[in-house]
Amino acid sequence: APRAGVRTSKNPSHRQIDLAPPPTVPSPPPLPRQRLPSDYFTPHPTMKQSLLVLGLAAAASAFTGPSPNTRPGTAVFGGAQGAASTLEGKKGTVTKVKELLDSSEMIFTAPASGITVSQVQGLRRSLPEGTTVSVVKNKLMSRAVEGTDYEPVGEMLKGANMWFFIEEDIGGSVKSFNSFVKENALGETHSILGGNIEGINYDAAGVKAISQLPSKMELIATIAGRIQAVPTKVARVIKAPGMKVARAIKL
Repeated sequence: APRAGVRTSKNPSHRQIDLAPPPTVPSPPPLPRQRLPSDYFTPHPTMKQSLLVLGLAAAASAFTGPSPNTRPGTAVFGGAQGAASTLEGKKGTVTKVKELLDSSEMIFTAPASGITVSQVQGLRRSLPEGTTVSVVKNKLMSRAVEGTDYEPVGEMLKGANMWFFIEEDIGGSVKSFNSFVKENALGETHSILGGNIEGINYDAAGVKAISQLPSKMELIATIAGRIQAVPTKVARVIKAPGMKVARAIKL
């Protein structure tokens, strides 16, 4: 007798096997739906504040460009920036220095490194009228003094220096600079390096000695006072004999 799942054909040499279908497995019952609390999607107050700050920051960055690198308020010496670094700017600097040299009776120099912009501004305000202080690159200063009486100062063009262009009040200018150095405790590092007057270079001691000489205005005032005193003395001399004669006649 044929077995279950086996089907015989008419041809006794062939047999065909029918596989029985798999048993049906019942599906699991559906899970019951759970309702979430009403404040499930409500953000925490701290999260709200953080999101608000981030939003404001993003909005602000959309209207502002990248912030420039902040640098301390130090005067830039020996390296111009902006228009002054271009060829036309350098030519303008040389022309300006030449004009200052033409109107100067004397120039002297001192170190400039480490001095802040605010300190330089205070120094400029303390200088007498007619005196200009300027920080000039050595190469530009060399070009400016070329062919002038101040050409020998090329020996002093080392490091970062500031130059003082003095029209007449040499003593007042040196005194103002010395006061500035003392007030800012720069005496050990920023003393006068040297100067030039009438084409002759002087060291710090020479500049100090020259600054102690009377200025042109002081000399003029002294000479004028002596000239005014001469007529008075002459009048006294002339008047004296007449007084003696008058006294003799009266007697």
